Amino acid sequence: MPTLTVWRFPTPTGADAALESLKELHQQQLITVQDGAVVNWPEGAKKPRTRHLANLTGRGALGGAFWGMLFGVIFLVPILGIAVGAAFGALGGSLAKAGGIDEDFIRQVRESVTPGTSALFVLSSDAVLDRVRTAFEGWDAELIQTNLSAEEESRLREAFSEDHETH
Repeated sequence: MPTLTVWRFPTPTGADAALESLKELHQQQLITVQDGAVVNWPEGAKKPRTRHLANLTGRGALGGAFWGMLFGVIFLVPILGIAVGAAFGALGGSLAKAGGIDEDFIRQVRESVTPGTSALFVLSSDAVLDRVRTAFEGWDAELIQTNLSAEEESRLREAFSEDHETH
């Protein structure tokens, strides 16, 4: 079952540093990283900076459109180059209904990732959970996660994949 996890760090650079641990876990096949993004929010900045992890995952399972919409809903700003419009509440509800992303998950992330923090967002599967948790010990990271059913993952991929062809 795919899991969307957010590892929240108490510093604006913590997620970047922890990304190396995630890469090692991925290379050791202790977790299958399907897609991901890093959010850095320096103290005093109006909005966070984001980066899609396509270099880790190849093209990424969901692509920039998904991350742009998710971050737009969470942080109430259009980022990653996608304009998401003004109806963020409706978008959040749509994302929850269409993609299975729990509204409580969105609320938790919104309340946790604030100026002066950073976060590592990962869509993964096949994780050896005790090894993954151990790798992030000592980072003072807070874990927020939501599980996606196969149907929810399929709907997300269909809605946001940048690989689908149009005829």
